[in-house]
Amino acid sequence: MTDRPRVRRPAPRPETRPPALAIALRAQSRQWRALGDLASLRARVLQATEAALAIAPVQPCDSAELSLLLTDDKRIRTINRDWRGFDKATNVLSFPAAPPDRVAMSPVLGDIVIAYETVEREALAEDKSLADHFSHLVIHGLLHLLGEDHETEAEAQRMEGLEVAALARLGIADPYAGGELIARPQAPSPTSPQAATSDHPPRS
Repeated sequence: MTDRPRVRRPAPRPETRPPALAIALRAQSRQWRALGDLASLRARVLQATEAALAIAPVQPCDSAELSLLLTDDKRIRTINRDWRGFDKATNVLSFPAAPPDRVAMSPVLGDIVIAYETVEREALAEDKSLADHFSHLVIHGLLHLLGEDHETEAEAQRMEGLEVAALARLGIADPYAGGELIARPQAPSPTSPQAATSDHPPRS
């Protein structure tokens, strides 16, 4: 009996975990209690950010700081007016702390602001759960901070694909199925200090 040479198989590569973010979460409106207490909201935010980082082409520094403010339509309208020149409420605003080419080296990612009433209205209009829509907007906002955008059709398709992949990791269905691409934002005010973005991933 002749021994056959053993086939050497490469050792499996250990899975690389996405970096952990240092998240400062603040709920400025009591309406957010519809999704649970602050600990529940933090757990949902952590799941959404981990899903986004798992598929993001650009990775931030480990323990990079992210600020997330959960507010209402009145306050986000003021922020939108003062920082972008648009006197209206919106669902999410993203304020990057670093330009795309420096995200990976920046200890601060930036700020995300989300308004409860707009998120609730959109979830009802689009026939999806408030929790799923909230997770989607956290992912969308974080991708903006990591340098993604959707001002051109190619950028929109790329960003949409990343969002769908991240949502799938959370067991959330494709929110764009049968719908439009991400709405392109209006040009920001010339006085805006950063490329703050405001947008709604629509579904028709």
